[in-house]
Amino acid sequence: MEEITNISNFIHDFIDEDLENGVYNKVQTRFPPEPNGYLHIGHAKAICINFATSKKYKGECNLRLDDTNPQKEDTEYVDAIKEDIEWLGFKWNKCLFASSYFDFIYECAVKLIEKGLAYVDDLSADEIREYRGTLTEPGKNSPYRERSIEENLDLFKRMTDGEFENGARVLRAKIDMAAANINMRDPVIYRIAHVPHHQTGDKWCVYPMYDFAHPLSDAKEGVTHSLCSLEFENHRPLYDWFLRALDIEMPPRQIEFARLNLNYCLTSKRKCLALVNEGIVDGWNDPRMATLSGMRRRGYPAAAIRNFCEKIGVSKAYSVVDYGLLESCVRDELNANAPRAMAVLRPLKVVIDNYPEDKTEVLDVEIHPEHPEMGTRKVTFGKTIYVEQEDFMVEPVKKYFRLFPGNEVRLKSAYFVKCVGYDTDENGNVTCVHCTYDPESRGGNSPDGRKVKGTLHWVSEADSFKAEVRLYDRLFNKENPSDESAGAFTENLNPESLVVLKDCLIEGGLKDGLKAGDTFQFMRQGYFCVDITSTEDNIVFNRTVQLNSSWGK
Repeated sequence: MEEITNISNFIHDFIDEDLENGVYNKVQTRFPPEPNGYLHIGHAKAICINFATSKKYKGECNLRLDDTNPQKEDTEYVDAIKEDIEWLGFKWNKCLFASSYFDFIYECAVKLIEKGLAYVDDLSADEIREYRGTLTEPGKNSPYRERSIEENLDLFKRMTDGEFENGARVLRAKIDMAAANINMRDPVIYRIAHVPHHQTGDKWCVYPMYDFAHPLSDAKEGVTHSLCSLEFENHRPLYDWFLRALDIEMPPRQIEFARLNLNYCLTSKRKCLALVNEGIVDGWNDPRMATLSGMRRRGYPAAAIRNFCEKIGVSKAYSVVDYGLLESCVRDELNANAPRAMAVLRPLKVVIDNYPEDKTEVLDVEIHPEHPEMGTRKVTFGKTIYVEQEDFMVEPVKKYFRLFPGNEVRLKSAYFVKCVGYDTDENGNVTCVHCTYDPESRGGNSPDGRKVKGTLHWVSEADSFKAEVRLYDRLFNKENPSDESAGAFTENLNPESLVVLKDCLIEGGLKDGLKAGDTFQFMRQGYFCVDITSTEDNIVFNRTVQLNSSWGK
């Protein structure tokens, strides 16, 4: 990933300073997602930052699943996270789990109790919130805050042994209930949860809170620089407090960067799960979702996403990135690499009256105009072809240069044809267009030098196959679908986010060897890829992105 490892940013400036001052003699990072959902485009930025940083400094980057909340976590998400990171083009040094450190984290909790820096609290969750105070008013001490070390050790052991029900007691750090930073007001560090864990089974019925497990997991792994998004900036004093209180040698340094906010997208796991559970989308990998699996299924190249993350850069300033930039990166990547093909999505029959009845001919058409090394493909031409319905008008509008009675156009890589008539049904709908062709114009050039203004793509009746084409667009029609002033996020859905077209016609030579994920530029249409639901009898293409943006600024 050379394109994203040579770029310097403020994170690297901090690291350079630490290395120069001898604070660390290596660089180790980690990407620590919670396995309670699928990765989305925001995670892509964090992945690129962590892996590219470790590569730049010839260090290591681990994947660590922060699985401290078994009620919401599942091995399905673990497997999906691994697949997404590998697809994006990165390889972790080790795949680790926070749950692997549960013994160590538990020992740290006991050590805090023994140092008089943690206590078992009997207050309910609502009471704890009430005692915490507000941003402008200090909190007040719990009546259980001054329990003796011996009593706290006993109660914590009994919590661990399963003696108490969920929510009956918690273990809290003893810091400062009057602290200006509300995160420092005796945060909960352990809670009771009689829930089996996907890694540890029934071994534990107490689990550490994220803010406690995170710095200790970093320290246990030897992480030097804990890179995370900006919402954790207010948690950094707590992160550092735990490391100091537990006498951690060479503690990691937490550095925050602005998270990726992309308009017309939803990345909240809770809301994404609602979209899935309510059947609004076809699972986490629906091509309209902002998940990496959804983007992969839609045909977004991994290189385009990496390039997008490079373009938006790394900063601490909050900003919202326009979705059009991501689409532009996808378009650039596919334009450079996707093979060309012809597909007619809304077919209209065209009969070339003066073409021999039983004749077909095979044309050699370049696969990619900028990559001659990719060679050519065979395209069959015959008496009956199909063009797009929108490529014919009985009464043309101004500056319409396609087929209409008396007009001549070029058929891509084939011949000049001239419209001489058309057939309609009993309702006046055009069912067939009649043309004549110029036999001397094979290849799309006229020997007498006459010019035509319209060039149409087409497919031959003699060599084409039917396919289903799904035209995907943005799932939401509001820039910020979560903005409550615009109504519930489900009220901001784009009704045109998916249009399904049946009986589309694709040039026949494309069918052999098609597999899920194969991507093409359908001329004049956009970029499309083969969907994972395709079968030999029902081939499905997803529109990845249009040739040009159809969305206004």
